[in-house]
Amino acid sequence: MNWAKRFGIVILSLPIALIAVWVLYEIFGMCINHIATKNQTNTLRTNLESEISDIEIISVYSETGNTSGTGNHVDCMSLIMFSTEMQETEIKDCMSKYYVFDEWSCYVNKTDDGYYKIYINTSAPFADNIEGH
Repeated sequence: MNWAKRFGIVILSLPIALIAVWVLYEIFGMCINHIATKNQTNTLRTNLESEISDIEIISVYSETGNTSGTGNHVDCMSLIMFSTEMQETEIKDCMSKYYVFDEWSCYVNKTDDGYYKIYINTSAPFADNIEGH
């Protein structure tokens, strides 16, 4: 009778343990996704500062989550606004060794204020994380 009681407790505890493991996995994935976004943004900033000598960073913004609003996925999005005397084509040329500009997930635009913005959006390491739903 004692083994049946232990077996019953294990069977009843199993769903709670599985839910706890799933929640911890999702939290771990969220942390890794945020770290990936931070690394992407820092790398973008470093690349800009190494390639453009007269750059002045205006603002740095990053976001982790479903940035496009389409589907259930997680993105790593980085956006840096900066000023320089270089033209848009020159910026693309010097940054093309790091990034592929496709006008959707990676692009450079001149704003109405005269600043440039560079935008990068990549898939997160844990793209199917709860954060993207």
